Amino acid sequence: MAKTIVVKQIGSPIRRPAIQRQTLIGLGLNKMNRTKELEDTPSVRGMVNKIPHLVEIIEEKG
Repeated sequence: MAKTIVVKQIGSPIRRPAIQRQTLIGLGLNKMNRTKELEDTPSVRGMVNKIPHLVEIIEEKG
């Protein structure tokens, strides 16, 4: 089984640059306090690292 991470949105995309909003949507998040279980790949990690003020990693599985 592949490694996964659970990501939670902790910040609002209001008054943020459009690229940050698009990164949130790319991660499958768009509303406050939503969580999403994603595959732990370098591309997903890079997206999370681009917006550390808007998301947090809750847990790592695998």
